[in-house]
Amino acid sequence: MLSQALVALTALVAPWTLWSWYSLYQNYRIARKIGVPLRIIPISHENPLWMAVDKRIFIPLFERLPFGSGTFTRFNWRGWEFADKYKSHLEMGDVFMVVTPGRNWLYVCDPQALEVIFQRRGDFPRPLEIFEMVNIFGANLSTTDGQDWQKHRKVTAGAFNEQNNEAAWHEGVQQARDMVTYWASKKTIRSTADDTRTFSLNVLSSAGFGKSYPFQGHEEQSTTERAANYKDSLQTILDNCILLFILGTGLISTKCMPRKISNLHRAVVNFKTYMTEVYEAEKAAISKGTSTSKNLMSALIRASQDHRDGGLSESEIYGNMFLFNFAGHDTTSHTLAFAIVLLATQPTVQTWIHEELCHVLGERSADEWSYTNDFPGLKRCLAVMLETLRLYTPVPIAKSTGKNDAHLRVRRETYVIPRNTLVIPHHVAVHTHPKYWGGDSLEWRPSRWITRDEHPASPLDGEKVVTPRKGSFLAWTEGLRVCPGKKFSQVEFVAAIAAVFRDWYVEPVRLGGESMEDARRRVAKLVEEDTGQVLLLQMLHPEKAPLVWKRR
Repeated sequence: MLSQALVALTALVAPWTLWSWYSLYQNYRIARKIGVPLRIIPISHENPLWMAVDKRIFIPLFERLPFGSGTFTRFNWRGWEFADKYKSHLEMGDVFMVVTPGRNWLYVCDPQALEVIFQRRGDFPRPLEIFEMVNIFGANLSTTDGQDWQKHRKVTAGAFNEQNNEAAWHEGVQQARDMVTYWASKKTIRSTADDTRTFSLNVLSSAGFGKSYPFQGHEEQSTTERAANYKDSLQTILDNCILLFILGTGLISTKCMPRKISNLHRAVVNFKTYMTEVYEAEKAAISKGTSTSKNLMSALIRASQDHRDGGLSESEIYGNMFLFNFAGHDTTSHTLAFAIVLLATQPTVQTWIHEELCHVLGERSADEWSYTNDFPGLKRCLAVMLETLRLYTPVPIAKSTGKNDAHLRVRRETYVIPRNTLVIPHHVAVHTHPKYWGGDSLEWRPSRWITRDEHPASPLDGEKVVTPRKGSFLAWTEGLRVCPGKKFSQVEFVAAIAAVFRDWYVEPVRLGGESMEDARRRVAKLVEEDTGQVLLLQMLHPEKAPLVWKRR
């Protein structure tokens, strides 16, 4: 019986292995004609089964073997770019290619070339198949191209307006005040990342759907409440996006599936139901002329009804609302979690932003803070976000050559990039390369983003946020496909930093008799070594960095 099973397994694996090696050889032949340095790996980054086990199982196993170090263990797992930083480009230059059995991946680390890639959308289109997982509820801004994308862009652009930014400011301030009150009520906090997720979700719920919920700390949350149902549904989808991408919405609905998959299906259904309820209520209110909502959902409905060439369908509105939640939830929450833990390691930076908060906000209560008047003045708080995103950009970026070859000039060389090549704007490398960020490029130093007028009325009034060289900072990508929620995310983040750090400061918990300096060094090291790619870049075990909050 066992021998028969081995024969059957071999019959399945052998053809796949032969086909993979043949494809790898063919891709190598194509790649070597380009004239860039090559690195060859035997398994594609896009293989969904490999994505599920690469770093957790196989890469650690290979690293223990005498011959295990090398190209395979260096480049053949999701998130290798963060660990590698700009090292590969120091070795191989501004452009190199990773050859796989699936597609060839061209990595580019040159701001001028990257600017061209983002400008020439026809030559370097978005590889929509990579983002298919975001198509769960309908086509959206991330999964369309050409005329369809232009329609989505026109309709969604109006949703992210100053009214919505003001809503993000007020909700962000309120949620962050409640969050820091919860943190200060505990001796230690291990749930920073969980709580910033709740914060971000509550802000999105208010700005997106017009539904406000009180902040609940991680230890206080109840799964029986409607807010928790919404939160848990979205969180389950986000945590299992790779599984959802592999199986699809149809297969996960099959009866007798394992509990994890059944829970995922239930989450998809619950989230769709939630969006439908809000959509129908808002559409009815708009038709009666009784709607006073100023949220993303109502803005999408109005824009679709007013669009001359036909607006978005119901499923497309759902698709974009999910995209806004998908793209805006964990990106902001992870960035805020990184920033708070990093601030705990650098009290001088906390003092630096507190000086600005006192200057701009004074002794006014948070209820008196103004988005219009106060947000523009909080440049140091914004610098904390920009510097955190520079080193810990949560979302990778990908382009392709599509169905045609494309010419790309990098420095003095012009390369012909074959069709069906993934072109990767290597944001981790360009964000950390000393050529663009100086000798301390790997240090978290928010002050690098602030410059000063020569003769300001006062030092703080004369400060400005640095505009980086085009192509050297890609946190929200560039070109026409720049993230429409860029300003929204900045407002949300700055509101949180202002509300949390105006009256409070944070320190790491000292462990085992260590000094405070030792604790800060330990946590700073943990942030770097414990960060990895799950769906997005995040701290893998943030609970290992417990924090304590104290009033100023």
